[in-house]
Amino acid sequence: MNRIQKKFKELKKKNEKALITFVTAGDPNLSATEKLVYEIEKAGADLIELGIPFSDPMADGPVIQRSDERALRQKTTLLSILNLVQKIRKKTQVPLVLMGYFNPILQMGCENFCKRAAQAGVDGLIVVDLPPEESSELHQPAKKAGLSLIYLLTPTSDEIRIQKVKKVASGFVYYVSMTGITGAALEGFQEIKKQVSFIQQRISLPLCVGFGIRTPEEAFVLSRFAEGVVVGSSLISILEKKKGDLGIREVAKRVRKLKNAISPHPDPLPTGERGG
Repeated sequence: MNRIQKKFKELKKKNEKALITFVTAGDPNLSATEKLVYEIEKAGADLIELGIPFSDPMADGPVIQRSDERALRQKTTLLSILNLVQKIRKKTQVPLVLMGYFNPILQMGCENFCKRAAQAGVDGLIVVDLPPEESSELHQPAKKAGLSLIYLLTPTSDEIRIQKVKKVASGFVYYVSMTGITGAALEGFQEIKKQVSFIQQRISLPLCVGFGIRTPEEAFVLSRFAEGVVVGSSLISILEKKKGDLGIREVAKRVRKLKNAISPHPDPLPTGERGG
């Protein structure tokens, strides 16, 4: 059982939902990313996704694209991110997931990458452009290294796709709340709830919802029926606007509000926040 599985087990025991935060590694630099990890964990993040900057992030909106560009200008590489994780592991055991595209992993070599990632202290991988039917090259080395391979499902995922993900996924399943790019506006809570329920009846892993979650109110609504929520673009927007330690403090403040919103408390939902 790795840190991801332990965390979800611990949260379930406490009747809590997971707050998963995404930040781009190396934006504005790796030292800032290290500080950010410690601060957002203290603020309430249960799992942290570190984005691997990529020159062609096709699933990401303008906020994360600009973040990738800033990180790449700092010469952030996959190897430097693994070194950062190794450094972080000396101070915290928060579950860490690397999220990105397959090309940098392929360049390092799947077996070599998985071995080094596990040794550094990575717990899981989300490879955005690697569907389950094409993931055999990465699946076996990841499994051997004890890394969770986390797959995406979307509003258009049918029974066949869900079953394919069920066979190979571990850690948790990431439900993309909309068809589109990261950072787009979230809408249609009832439709998301319906699809999440459909998937939960077929997959026993925790299901977490991401893409488009900006406010504590949105996080609250989604946490009523999913095992966790993923927030990224809205945090990166803060770092883009507010530089240095001020930006880190503001991100931590937002994370604290998000965690408070999804923490156990009695229904009904706050007035005016019932969603669509």
